[in-house]
Amino acid sequence: MNLVSIIMSVYDTNRHLLKAIDSVLNQTMPDFELLVIYDQSSYDSMDICRLYQDSRIRIIQQNRVGMSGAKNTGIMHAKGSYIAFLNATDYWAPEKLEIQLQHLHKNPKIGVSYCPSIFVDDNDKILGIKQSPKLTNIKIEDIFCRNPISNGSTPIIRKSVLKDIRYFKHNQEYYFDETLKHSEDFDCWLRIATQSNWGFEGVKLALTYYRVNDNSLTVNVVNQFNSWKRVRNNLQKIAPDYVAQWGKLAEAYQLRYLCRCAIRSRDNAIALKLALMAITTNCRIIYKEPIRTLNTLICAGLINLLPRVIYCYLETSVMQSIALINNLMTSISYSNNHNKYEA
Repeated sequence: MNLVSIIMSVYDTNRHLLKAIDSVLNQTMPDFELLVIYDQSSYDSMDICRLYQDSRIRIIQQNRVGMSGAKNTGIMHAKGSYIAFLNATDYWAPEKLEIQLQHLHKNPKIGVSYCPSIFVDDNDKILGIKQSPKLTNIKIEDIFCRNPISNGSTPIIRKSVLKDIRYFKHNQEYYFDETLKHSEDFDCWLRIATQSNWGFEGVKLALTYYRVNDNSLTVNVVNQFNSWKRVRNNLQKIAPDYVAQWGKLAEAYQLRYLCRCAIRSRDNAIALKLALMAITTNCRIIYKEPIRTLNTLICAGLINLLPRVIYCYLETSVMQSIALINNLMTSISYSNNHNKYEA
């Protein structure tokens, strides 16, 4: 009953795939299966997967239907009582499954366990950016406004949770909305929060390494924002009171997030426009998260005012300093919590 089914979608040749698979096989909790959902166009990636002679790896072939479709396929084939997702570009700390499974065992009302993430570049270098979301007392508005789960490689979910929010269309079973090209995770978490009695909670240790590369930095702001608005409209139908109370604040946070993505991809004019839109949509983000909001505004302004070489130098210097601090704190945390569960 402790079996965890890990779902990984592979649809492009990916030089980071070995790192991702190795991080699964090196888990301290060995009771898992790795379901590699294979789009038939990615022959090079499948050659990499077939290098592994491990009975815990199962390869499932399907026509490409996007990330949501791959997750739905994986869930329907999963044998485990728990479901985890790992993007083929990301990787895990060795203790991830063990710590988060213990977390779920000790908290039977928690349906979704997640963790903070550390950002790395294409060469596995820590960038000095860490996602440190709210971990406890998670309410619907927390998910709607700030999505504490952060990215798709962090959660471990009881399979029974997903069964509770599944729906059927044309006699087909769905867990994730396959019509969404972005924000499909966000939509699923909101449906769990509003349509089930399961809780969300995170562990303190950063156990996921989230890769920021050139592809992930190229942001189609319009498509992402339109997908987010579709999810908001879906929530409007099932929880209109929450949208009425929190909708504008949630939209401001989403615009700020897209602004930060635009800054990283060096879309100067779009970044500044998004920063101003975030503030004018709901100025509460200033006093709710003053440091993060003001930093975003400053960066959006500086990237337009300074020559790119100078801005990149300043950004790199700051991030290197933050990385040193994060590395030190991570080392201390792992040392103090060796073989010990930290709730």
